[in-house]
Amino acid sequence: MDVPYRRFMEGFYKIALPITRLIRKSTKFELTKEYERSFQELKKKLVIAPVLPMSKGNECFMIYSDASNKSLEYVVMQNGKLSTYASKLLKPYEKNYLTHNLELIAMVFALNI
Repeated sequence: MDVPYRRFMEGFYKIALPITRLIRKSTKFELTKEYERSFQELKKKLVIAPVLPMSKGNECFMIYSDASNKSLEYVVMQNGKLSTYASKLLKPYEKNYLTHNLELIAMVFALNI
């Protein structure tokens, strides 16, 4: 399973590299200062979420959607700033839909949130 945080956290790979090495089967599990530093940095970045601005209902929104054969994603922007974003996995029957139908479903998904 892919770790979604790497897309939103700058330098995720470099920060998580010591922990990634530690959890390999061929590596003896010994906690060192390097691993502790990596863990503390990841914990700090994961619990301090970026604050999204409140949407203003009287201003225009831009919705960017994306559909693949696995999931739907959308981003809502207002005044050039990220307002909200989300994704969801497709249901088995939705995987048979045409791409333009999936894009439309993603737009409806964005408008319902």
